[in-house]
Amino acid sequence: MNDYYEVDFRLNPALPDACDLLAYALGEAGFETFEPAETGETMKAFVPAALYDTAAIDAAIATLPMDVAVSYGSEFVEGRDWNAEWEKNYFQPILIGNRVAVHSSFHTDVPEAEYDIVIDPKMAFGTGHHATTTLMALGILSLPMEGARVVDMGTGTGILAILAAMCGARDVTAVEIDGFAYENTLENLKLNGVAAQVNAVHGDASALEELAAGSQDVFLANINRNIITADIAAYARTLRSGGVMLLSGFYVEDIPHIEAAAKPLGLAKESFAEQDRWACVRLVKE
Repeated sequence: MNDYYEVDFRLNPALPDACDLLAYALGEAGFETFEPAETGETMKAFVPAALYDTAAIDAAIATLPMDVAVSYGSEFVEGRDWNAEWEKNYFQPILIGNRVAVHSSFHTDVPEAEYDIVIDPKMAFGTGHHATTTLMALGILSLPMEGARVVDMGTGTGILAILAAMCGARDVTAVEIDGFAYENTLENLKLNGVAAQVNAVHGDASALEELAAGSQDVFLANINRNIITADIAAYARTLRSGGVMLLSGFYVEDIPHIEAAAKPLGLAKESFAEQDRWACVRLVKE
């Protein structure tokens, strides 16, 4: 039975950034769907019943870097048509940069675009709706991807790996630590006909040791500041001289921390883009 728990979160103050960061942390704890609440709660989140764990929820709340009080209540929800729930409440087709359409297999009103990506999501992050995913997608569109070797670290739904493959990358390694997200990536790769170009790997940064040093042309990571700064040396090892690294999942004010971690590794900031205070930094390996 596809049973879930619906968890209603209240944040005080109800900062949009705090909601975004909490949703990200909950995604790491197994939550799959997020939607704005309709009756006063700040956010609703859904997790498979087998993964419901109050200790994991408390740990996710504890990661918030700002002073926000968080309370929550939960309710058991029997199995339902979750595709219909997504279509009704959250995930609608979008167009990124007038070139990339992102939609689910159950959508019928889809905008025409150069690149058509089908995502049947199990988490909100990675559908393209979040600013960081949009920024990373635009960054990919700005790069010469034909024949490139690419790593997508923390691939989530696989959306960035799929786009890289559609843009001509010949070999994409998509790494995901979360088991449910990894399975979702495999499904989405097949939906988009790029499974032959993308090697999905279930693991963390240690999985990068399987790649030869200096073998990659492009490295993508849309995660968060702490994980990126902790693992960036492993990222840099895989990148060739002149290779490009696109990083997101953090705020504009975090860019100096990213630069400080990148510079000793021979990674120089070339540019950055921002949307709603979220940043995407483009680094080049010297």
